[in-house]
Amino acid sequence: MEKKIKESVGILLAHIIKTDKRDIEKEAPLFCEIMGQDFACSEEEAKVFLYEIMDKEYDLDKHIEIISQALYDDRISKFHLLEQINHVIYSDEISEEDYKIFENIKNKLFEC
Repeated sequence: MEKKIKESVGILLAHIIKTDKRDIEKEAPLFCEIMGQDFACSEEEAKVFLYEIMDKEYDLDKHIEIISQALYDDRISKFHLLEQINHVIYSDEISEEDYKIFENIKNKLFEC
């Protein structure tokens, strides 16, 4: 289950980078830092993971659901994840689309 959560969190974070067509090399250190803190990924492992996500199709809603189920009663961890997503958003130029994505994720994580 942890592998699925790790993949889903990575996809949520990378989705901002992918959607905005940000410079992957510039964003990789932050992505690696977050994945290292939460999942004990090495920098190299996280960077490889980021590049894999950039090249694949995924269902964002499915990954939000995986995280939501895993953190069902853990509001603190949900807020922490939103903080990390926000950190990725602020790491480069902010677009309106970034906050639409953020709001979508927030609303789905905290659905009753």
